[in-house]
Amino acid sequence: MTSPPSDQTPCQQPGPGLRADAERNRCRILAAARRLYAVEGLGVSMASVAREAGVGKATLGRRFATREELVNAVFADRMDAYAEAVAEALADPDPWHGFTGYIHAVCAMQAADRGFADVLTMTFPAAKALEARRTEAYNAFLELIARAKSSGHLREDFVSEDLVILLMANAGVVAATGDAAPTAWRRLVGHMLRSYAAPGAPIPELSQAPRPTALYRAMVQLSRTGPGTA
Repeated sequence: MTSPPSDQTPCQQPGPGLRADAERNRCRILAAARRLYAVEGLGVSMASVAREAGVGKATLGRRFATREELVNAVFADRMDAYAEAVAEALADPDPWHGFTGYIHAVCAMQAADRGFADVLTMTFPAAKALEARRTEAYNAFLELIARAKSSGHLREDFVSEDLVILLMANAGVVAATGDAAPTAWRRLVGHMLRSYAAPGAPIPELSQAPRPTALYRAMVQLSRTGPGTA
């Protein structure tokens, strides 16, 4: 399956007519936003992005007038990988294997980047390019569901909304466990894939549960920071 993109935000396509210094500022802003979003999620303020990038708020505003514009630019490559993952899954000659591999790949993308975990559970109507890729991936996922059901391995009562529920749950696990139990999401995904399997379907392997001490550390951290900010 498609691997999550690297941590470097591409700057190959600056706005038309940008001077060299303006292009450098744009790249600094994108890199700063990527770093902050990956660790803290999309709740980071535009002012914090400006500080991290070492630019003034006015400079940030000239490059990206709204948060949606910034999110669209930062996560363009992530959404490309998201759409490409389902295309690869459709190309798998084993529909059930393609389905389970896609679910795992998308949840792995969430685990690698808290900002992207938020993007997959939110909508940004003003971010046209990002939403277009989301729609493309969704339509392909509907086809992937149909193929997996035709194979007899995916439960007939599985619906596309179940993926949204899983992504919301996985985003919560990723945020809550943080560095204390960073592989906990694999256990959740394994259980959910097993619940999606029809009788007689090959059962996906279940990863080991996090150690009790790791989960305890995650719970302590969550109690100190509050839900969504672990």
